[in-house]
Amino acid sequence: MQKLSLIELRVIGCLIEKAATTPDQYPLSLNSVLTGCNQKSNREPVLALDEGQVQDALDSLMAVNLVSQVRTGSRVSKYQHRFGTSEFAEVRYSSKELALLCLLFLRGPQTAGELRTRSARLASFSDVADVEVVLKKLANSDSEAFVEQLVREPGKRECRWMHLFGERSGEASPLPLVEHSSPLTESPTTSAQVSTQAAATQVESTQAMVARIGALETQVSELKTELLALKAQFDDLMA
Repeated sequence: MQKLSLIELRVIGCLIEKAATTPDQYPLSLNSVLTGCNQKSNREPVLALDEGQVQDALDSLMAVNLVSQVRTGSRVSKYQHRFGTSEFAEVRYSSKELALLCLLFLRGPQTAGELRTRSARLASFSDVADVEVVLKKLANSDSEAFVEQLVREPGKRECRWMHLFGERSGEASPLPLVEHSSPLTESPTTSAQVSTQAAATQVESTQAMVARIGALETQVSELKTELLALKAQFDDLMA
């Protein structure tokens, strides 16, 4: 399996996506590939690549026969993917397999339910079970695994799936990243800070409760003393 960088995965994902969703504008020019890579919708993480970075990725992908350059009537060079579709490819993917890999390249780990919802323009899945069948086929391929199922996160109903073609979302550096669109992903530093703050808050709350209990005990003791004094006065009056 050819291991790809985050930029290469983004380029391949864009080419697969645009071939299916905008066939009249495909193959894509360098500028169109750049625009697709940097779009803010349906991308995770959102990137801010420049023309040179995208051209370098296209060149490296052409060197391993995953992308080809085509000449049209204009002088502008255009590009098309050959990922799993070329007659010389080591592995050929079905339209459903290609659609799921495309989404994983563009948006990182996702659940089967998310993949089914987001795949409408790329392939037709009857239900979530249909998506899971294709994912399991990719995970248990005779040659090698192309995806894997991640451990279910606490509080989540479904496990996410990720591709095995290279870097995970956000692991490539240095890269010009725009702030992630998903608020669910926290960095280890942020998680540690939250845990520390939560622990400090709990300690403060416990200390406040102990102080309040102590004050109440003091009040009860004082009231008890006053009650005994009143009882003694009452007894003297009755004597």
